[in-house]
Amino acid sequence: MADGQGEPIIRPSSEDHPLYEPICEACRTVHDPEIPVNIFDLGLVYSIVIDDSGAVEIDMTLTAPGCPVAGEMPGWVANAVESVPGVESAKVELVWDPPWGMDMLSDEARLELGFI
Repeated sequence: MADGQGEPIIRPSSEDHPLYEPICEACRTVHDPEIPVNIFDLGLVYSIVIDDSGAVEIDMTLTAPGCPVAGEMPGWVANAVESVPGVESAKVELVWDPPWGMDMLSDEARLELGFI
């Protein structure tokens, strides 16, 4: 999805919602099988939107469109998030815009990968 200027639109996350941090922690339990870092710290999770009923929508990407687990990763994430008490459902959408890049790594991921 893009705005009228051709810029990708990333929905703002529900950072003030009480389930936001537990959902982030659940995302940290899912690891990219090719890189020994969790998907959250890799910067693969672009947005986490939580409604009042506990329904969660996550927009995420992969390190490469041809990732061998592209078909499985959204299910892994949905299962992890749905295990959080208070979450009623989780829908995970793969998006490719903006493309993932190394600049999206958290400091924790950079440290774990030996970049700092």
